[in-house]
Amino acid sequence: MKITAASINISERKGVAKKPIPRAELDMNGITVDAHAGDWHRQISLLGTPSIRRFESRMSRSINPGEFGENLTVDGIDLNEVSVLDHFRIGGVDLEITQIGKTCHGDDCAIFREVGKCVMPKEGLFARVISPGVIEAGQEMQYLPRPFKVRVITVSDRASAGKYTDLSGPRLTELVQEHYSGSRWHLETEHEIVPDDPEKIRAAIQHAVSSETDLVFTTGGTGIGPRDFTVDVVEEMADKTIPGIMENIRIKSGTKNPNALLSRSVCAVIGSSIVYTLPGSVKAVEEYLQEIWKTSDHMITMLHGIGH
Repeated sequence: MKITAASINISERKGVAKKPIPRAELDMNGITVDAHAGDWHRQISLLGTPSIRRFESRMSRSINPGEFGENLTVDGIDLNEVSVLDHFRIGGVDLEITQIGKTCHGDDCAIFREVGKCVMPKEGLFARVISPGVIEAGQEMQYLPRPFKVRVITVSDRASAGKYTDLSGPRLTELVQEHYSGSRWHLETEHEIVPDDPEKIRAAIQHAVSSETDLVFTTGGTGIGPRDFTVDVVEEMADKTIPGIMENIRIKSGTKNPNALLSRSVCAVIGSSIVYTLPGSVKAVEEYLQEIWKTSDHMITMLHGIGH
């Protein structure tokens, strides 16, 4: 079944139901005649017809296009499968998804005032305009899911030479897959092993960054030994560093094990990638990730200019 913009809907002010129109012009702020247009990340709202039908079945009430305040009533896809940073194209118009759901405004929402419930807070999507243009009701849409790339790099002379079985890298990869298994991100993971050589570490990280990898995890080379180079390489490559994450982990771990304070682990932004350098033990990987997950998704949206 093809995906279409079944209805295009606008309103002159916020908090009221939107009315269908046959065509709309979009500039870099959204639909030019819509109240929600502006220089922000929620320029266009989308709601799928499957969400509307589910609501109708629960409420025994038919819903017209735009009643939930959506700009685009989308047919042919369940938007619950769509992730932040995915794209929809309608002709020459390109929309990037920036938010899933929203805070319910209660009495400020027209349909909430009428029936006491609304579907947008959980199932609505919001987007910003990447490429402007004109769209028409019934026009076909193209859905472009964005791969969410995570790369794990084990840094170890012995593991690289086959003298030692790498445990931390596979465990880290497993934990990444477990963490994102219930999310909407379209996860792709890769794992490689490199020796404790600054140039090879740099090359591996640069390859990940050039491949537009979202999260890069290294494991190993964070201590003060003569072959511990990972942190130094990342700091040299960094566009920005985020010291608070690793400082917090060191403090928490250091209260139980003072030797944890010897870790030089860092978190950095290189290009559009977030790089975390983790110690080379399975236990450290497990402990570090528990803290890293608390801020990682927000960091990703911030890095793409849609943090809120």
